[in-house]
Amino acid sequence: MAPGNGSFVTDFILVGLTDHPALQLPLFLLFLAMYMVTVLGNFGLITVIGLNSHLHTPMYFFLFNLSFIDLCYSSVLTPKMLTHFSSEKKIISYLGCMTQLFFFCFFVISEAYVLTAMAYDRYVAICNPLLYNITMSPKVCSSLMLACYLMALSGAMAHTGCMLRLTFCDANTINHYFCDILPLLQLSCTSTYVNEMIVFIVGGTNISVPSLTIFVSYGLILSNILHISSMESRSKAFSTCSSHIIAVSLFFGSGAIMYLRPSSSGSMDKGKISSVFYTNVVPMMNPLIYSFRNKDVKFALQKTLRRRFRF
Repeated sequence: MAPGNGSFVTDFILVGLTDHPALQLPLFLLFLAMYMVTVLGNFGLITVIGLNSHLHTPMYFFLFNLSFIDLCYSSVLTPKMLTHFSSEKKIISYLGCMTQLFFFCFFVISEAYVLTAMAYDRYVAICNPLLYNITMSPKVCSSLMLACYLMALSGAMAHTGCMLRLTFCDANTINHYFCDILPLLQLSCTSTYVNEMIVFIVGGTNISVPSLTIFVSYGLILSNILHISSMESRSKAFSTCSSHIIAVSLFFGSGAIMYLRPSSSGSMDKGKISSVFYTNVVPMMNPLIYSFRNKDVKFALQKTLRRRFRF
């Protein structure tokens, strides 16, 4: 029976990262290891922040949410991808595909805005330290996170709602390793003009607005750092900013390569490579570059382990 949108397709076939049999096992082991690091790192960070009251500050509040988002959106995609490495039939149902698309959009847009909130938090901490506790009050932090999730929900609903209106006739092979927007648009046998406009408008907004906000925040931070007389304080501030900028560049750069182009241009293989960065690499790196290099987190982790194992 056809889905409710009038589509003739009830299942999709995912091509995956590669169709070379010799690469299936190495890729399975690689992505399994990356997923395990992602789960352990992000779940560990969530646990440490939750159990240690001295980490209940705005910066770690945003890190808590970032880890939760990374854990969720990596789990939306990676387990299915791992099963397909060891399966001859890489099939996903129509309903499963649309569900995966919705949650992927929700969590990836959430990540963009949480990174933006973190940049604003660093701006206030470095440029207005005396007003930090007032400016970044619990109410303000909660409001920022609510806004992040509302923007993500609206974007996910827009993309998924427009996808549900399309009709898929005979072609059901998705040239990707998950149900992403652009590969799905290539399979539609009806006009995708509205969908492509949504990609440019919603996708462009969710990339350009956070990117511009982060750029301005770090421009002001850099200007302030250059006026710091202490070399030690300046070096510490630069180190904190460089880690964030690297992760932001990977996330937004790969997202822009994938989405800010028409669905018919370029090779989808390039899109797959860029997708790997923001779906697998970034969630794995975030706990490392934001937290486990942090002395407060290391101390809290040691304290938690001592309490748990009593040594």
